[in-house]
Amino acid sequence: MKRNITYILLLTLAMLSACDLDRLPMNGPTTGTFPATEEEATMGLLAAYKGLTLLDAANTPFLHVMDNISDIGYARPSNNYTSPITSSLTTDNALATKPWEYHYKTIARCHTVLDNLENIRNSISEEKFNQLDAELRVIRAYCYSKLIELYGDVPLVLNALGLDDANLPRTSKAEIQQWIIDEMSDVADHLPVAQPAYGNVRVGSVAAYMLKARVALYAKQFDMAAAASKKAIELANGVYALTQFDGSSQFANQDHLSGEPECSNIFGYDGYRNSSEWIWVFEYNQNISGNTHNQGYYFGSRLGKGCSYWGPTQNLIDSFQCIDGLPIDESPLYNANEPFRNRDPRLDMYCARPHARLMGFQFETNTTFDQVNNYWPLINGESNAPVVVSNTDSKNAYRTFSGYLWRKHTDNADYLTNSSRGVSDLNLGVFRFAELLLIYAEAKIESNDIDATVYEAIDQVRRRADMPELDKNLSQSQLRSILRYERKIELCNDGLRWYDIRRWGIADQVMNGVIYLNRNGNAWSSNVVVDIDENHTPVYDQAEAINYFTTQEVVYQINKDEVWPVPQQEIDINPNLTQNPGY
Repeated sequence: MKRNITYILLLTLAMLSACDLDRLPMNGPTTGTFPATEEEATMGLLAAYKGLTLLDAANTPFLHVMDNISDIGYARPSNNYTSPITSSLTTDNALATKPWEYHYKTIARCHTVLDNLENIRNSISEEKFNQLDAELRVIRAYCYSKLIELYGDVPLVLNALGLDDANLPRTSKAEIQQWIIDEMSDVADHLPVAQPAYGNVRVGSVAAYMLKARVALYAKQFDMAAAASKKAIELANGVYALTQFDGSSQFANQDHLSGEPECSNIFGYDGYRNSSEWIWVFEYNQNISGNTHNQGYYFGSRLGKGCSYWGPTQNLIDSFQCIDGLPIDESPLYNANEPFRNRDPRLDMYCARPHARLMGFQFETNTTFDQVNNYWPLINGESNAPVVVSNTDSKNAYRTFSGYLWRKHTDNADYLTNSSRGVSDLNLGVFRFAELLLIYAEAKIESNDIDATVYEAIDQVRRRADMPELDKNLSQSQLRSILRYERKIELCNDGLRWYDIRRWGIADQVMNGVIYLNRNGNAWSSNVVVDIDENHTPVYDQAEAINYFTTQEVVYQINKDEVWPVPQQEIDINPNLTQNPGY
């Protein structure tokens, strides 16, 4: 099936690129008659799906950039990635302009089919017609869900535009949120529950209800979000579920001598083939021109033939609880002399820290480790022991700037192809069952409609990580705090943190002052962290912390940094567009 998608997509793009806007040739599709058949409509649909994969930054899918411009992730310092965390984005910054451009391009691809879909209504079954219509409308609604979170009010375009009707004003974010909710209400039941034959690249009704639930949650329509996510969970029964960590989870809280914790059975190539957790996936394929990325290189360690571009902050590392379910400022299990022992296993499953094994190598960022172990001879069966190699993860001038690296959304198979010109076709997960459970729990908590299902939704996620289940009879505020911990930890590097801290109203707290980095891999004292607050944000004794950590100044201006600037080039060509405040 996936080979068929590749073939049809290649054919689609070739045919669409050959269309003449001025004439209607008799031997192929045109913009005037397309789609004329079910096959053409399907090709147009697949072209819209491909459009979703084109948005990237630093050759990394955009979703996996977003957490690295927040309090939990950090990028190599540059104008593109330092400016959004220092309130200095400009109206022509590529990071801020690309989402506008690429989401509207994908919306336009949807309209290429939707505007003329009636042409084929009488030649195909009603079921097939409704499904094609529904899939295109889900893709379009998803694009708008991202546009309104990034830019606030945006033009709501519902058909292809001509030269005389292109100067549309901005539609309010609240109106578009309601439009998305209504759209998903209209189309969800016209979709199959799931489309596993296509690797969950094509959406089903679970994905449509989840999109409705996510948008309703962000819009603070909590009853609506609870109902939509409940419906999605019911439909998902027997189809989607959490995937248990593989046996490598035994190496969490251990050092490199024991083995390498991996989560590739969920977030790697094997995960996208076999995990039941993925509800919606963006597909990459090296057989399609322009349908790859180089995320493995940008995530990879220097010894892993990567450039260590993105990584977790010290603030995230210190947010992970101990295995008793208590934060590090309260747990008797926490020892600052061995800070990576007795911690929530997701610290090691999702992040790479000193003294662990990463991509087959001992990972050390402190210069005292002049040489480290290379385990690839052992992994490949060429030797019974590792070999010693020079430690470029501490010597290279462009080693990790945060002191840590992401393990989540990487796969050791990319070690074979990592390079500055390398390519990866590791898929991009968009909707995941773990997030669906947490949407449901948060919506019920915020509605103050707390029952056993709320505890079970959160506990499912915690049990998978071998973390203790929740105490019962907790207050709304206690459950809110726990929910925010789970979203911060379980969904880290999934691209949701940037949005969470804004909708919760805490961005001005966590993104003002400094974030802490440990580029030199220093040990630190127990006096560094003085508190973990109700949002599971570490509070530092700065005078103590700067003895061990480097810092990055962060600035967040209220009534400005909730959104990004409208690209200046769009304002220049559309006089009805206005700029966001502060830009």
